[in-house]
Amino acid sequence: MTTTNAITWFEIGTDRPAEAERFYGELFGWTFEEQGGPGRSYRVTDGGAGEEGIGGAIRGSDGATPNYAIFYAQVADVAESCRLAEAAGGKVLVPPRSAPSGLTFAHLVDPSGNHFGVFTPPAA
Repeated sequence: MTTTNAITWFEIGTDRPAEAERFYGELFGWTFEEQGGPGRSYRVTDGGAGEEGIGGAIRGSDGATPNYAIFYAQVADVAESCRLAEAAGGKVLVPPRSAPSGLTFAHLVDPSGNHFGVFTPPAA
């Protein structure tokens, strides 16, 4: 079976990004590179990506947002995926947004309450 919407990214949100980096580094041997701006930690890892893994990041938070772990499915059209999710009984938490890089993403909740994301990478 082939899918066109592969899970290709994960994100761990935490108010203690240095502790999370240490933990996952020691547990899995992952290394991280800080790519966030001032006051906005975003520590990217390949997470063992290659033939069997996916990349991801640790996003630092201010503690006002609960800590979380989320997976992202790569899709052709974020807005259409949001529409389809709502039609199937899900909800859109964060409507489609574009990052300065051109990446477009949204956060959704399935009918069971599980949080996940969809994204379209920047045009090549």
